[in-house]
Amino acid sequence: MAEEQPAKVAGKARKSSKTSPIATANDKTDEEFIRDYLKPSQGWTLWTHPLTKQSYSLELLSPHSLSKDDFKACFDIIESTSGEDYKSASVGWHPAMKKKEMKSPDLRYILVKDESGTVQGFTSLMPTFENHEPVLYCYEVHLLPDLQGSGLGKHLMNFLITIAENIPSTKKVMLTCFISNPNGLRFYERIGFTKDDFSPRDRVLRGGKVVRPDYVILSRETARGGSEGLVDGELEREDGN
Repeated sequence: MAEEQPAKVAGKARKSSKTSPIATANDKTDEEFIRDYLKPSQGWTLWTHPLTKQSYSLELLSPHSLSKDDFKACFDIIESTSGEDYKSASVGWHPAMKKKEMKSPDLRYILVKDESGTVQGFTSLMPTFENHEPVLYCYEVHLLPDLQGSGLGKHLMNFLITIAENIPSTKKVMLTCFISNPNGLRFYERIGFTKDDFSPRDRVLRGGKVVRPDYVILSRETARGGSEGLVDGELEREDGN
């Protein structure tokens, strides 16, 4: 399973005022972010494969805290699990651009490591604005084959859903999935994601040719639907990747 946000999908909107819950979340240290939004139970940093009984460690880190080896491992996992999807899509596969995106300062990573300390999967997320709405965007969910179908993907997504619920004003969790990844689409559907209103639609060209998008934007609303904690004038449009 490997899903992420292709470049140039949608503009981001962020808040310049420090009163924004999104800005507040992005200003927190990793320790504060875990405490205030993930609010984990004791032992959250360990996960055991239900079949192999192998233990894995979990940790949440900002990009500047990733070691060079961990960053390279994350990039290599993206390339191995989703490289072909990128190459066959209109966005193409551009390693330098992807690495730059992966270093975006407001991202947070949740790494999955085996007993040797090697990254076997990860998710990355960002509190941000999409289409003037405060959301938690899932940029990546990637697992190596041995961990696919193990329940770990749902476990990681539950962390993101919890974080979104705990950041005031956040309306939903959003993500992008390639149409060429039907397993990913089915997975997200099973855990409550549906096609977002801002997902691109088919375009009819002159002559009647239909151009279908090669990705879909999915979302899952938070329990409150973002009805709480909004501040007047809190949104400022900023074009993203």
